[in-house]
Amino acid sequence: MSWLELKLQCEKSEVEALDSLLETLGAVSVTLTDAKDQPLFEPPPGETPLWQDVVITALFPEHYVDETPSTLLLLELQQALSSRTFANLKHSVLADRDWVRAWLDDFKPMRFGRHLWVCPSWWRPTAHNSSEWQPDAEQTQYWAARNQALLSAMQAPGNTVLLLDPGLAFGTGTHPTTSLCLQWLEAQQLQQQVLVDYGCGSGILGIAALLLGANKVYGIDNDPQALLATADNCTKNQLDTNNFPIYLPAAFANAVTKREIAQVDGMMANILAGTLIQLAPNFAPLMKPGAWLLLSGILCEQAEQVIATYQAWFQDFDVAAEGDWVRITATRR
Repeated sequence: MSWLELKLQCEKSEVEALDSLLETLGAVSVTLTDAKDQPLFEPPPGETPLWQDVVITALFPEHYVDETPSTLLLLELQQALSSRTFANLKHSVLADRDWVRAWLDDFKPMRFGRHLWVCPSWWRPTAHNSSEWQPDAEQTQYWAARNQALLSAMQAPGNTVLLLDPGLAFGTGTHPTTSLCLQWLEAQQLQQQVLVDYGCGSGILGIAALLLGANKVYGIDNDPQALLATADNCTKNQLDTNNFPIYLPAAFANAVTKREIAQVDGMMANILAGTLIQLAPNFAPLMKPGAWLLLSGILCEQAEQVIATYQAWFQDFDVAAEGDWVRITATRR
C-alpha cells in the first residue's frame, strides 16, 4: 500500500482550519512539525503550544496516489484555500513500510557515565503490567536483534539498568539536560541519601538515584500525568513507591511547612532557568549544610544569571555543557 503525502507551511493561526480541512478531504493523519527550529519550552499542564511557523504533513490513502485523484485533491485544496496561496505546497508518493519497526529503531539502550544504562522495558519479559503500549513478541525480537551489541554491553557485571519506555511525561534520557544530569548522578556516592527531584517528569532522575543507592526521593511536578508516569516507572523498575513519594507543588510545600519532610542530602531540578531562579529561596531551606545541588534545563547564556541567584546560599559551583544546554552543580553553605 502506498500513500499520498502532502506538505505545506503555514502560520500558527491557520493550523486549526487547515487541520480540519485536510481531514474533511480524506486525510487519515495530520502531523504538525516546526518549520523554523523554534524551541518550545515546558508548557503548563493541559496546554499544547505550537510553533509560530508550522509544517503540516497529511497522509491520504492509496486511491489518492493515482495521478488523476491526486490532481483533483490538490485542485480542491487550492480552491478551498483561495484566500491564501501556498507556494510551498508539495506532494509525493510515500511507499508503505513497517511503521512500528521504524518507530522502534528510534529507541536504543543508552549509557550515561560508565555504568548507568537507560533501556526500554521490552528488552526482557517483565511481570509489570503497564498500561502503555508494548511491542509484540515478533517486534521485540526484531528490536533486540538490531541492538544486540548494545544489549550485551549493558548486561556486563556492575552496570545499573533503568527501564523506561517512551511516554507522555517528559524525560527519556535523549535530551542533553537529562543526559547531563544522569552522567553526574552516575559518578556520585548516593548510598542512604534522601533527595528531592523537583519537576520529576517521568521520574528518570529520581529512579536513577534510587537504583544507584539513594534511600528516598521526594518527587514533585505540577503535571498530574507526570506523577502517574513516575509511579508507573517506579513499579516497572521494581522499586518500592514508598521510597519515591510524589507531590503536586502545593501539597509538597504544605508537607514541608508541617515539618513532615526533614532537610535533605541533595536536590535535583531539571526544569527551566526562569523557574529555577524563582524557586531558589524555596530550595535552600530544604537542604542540609553540605548538601549537593544539581540544576539543568538551562541554556548556556542563562547560566550566569542562575549562578548569581543561587550564590546567596550555595558555593563551589561547577558548570558542564552539552550543545546549547548546561548543568550546574553546587554545595549548600
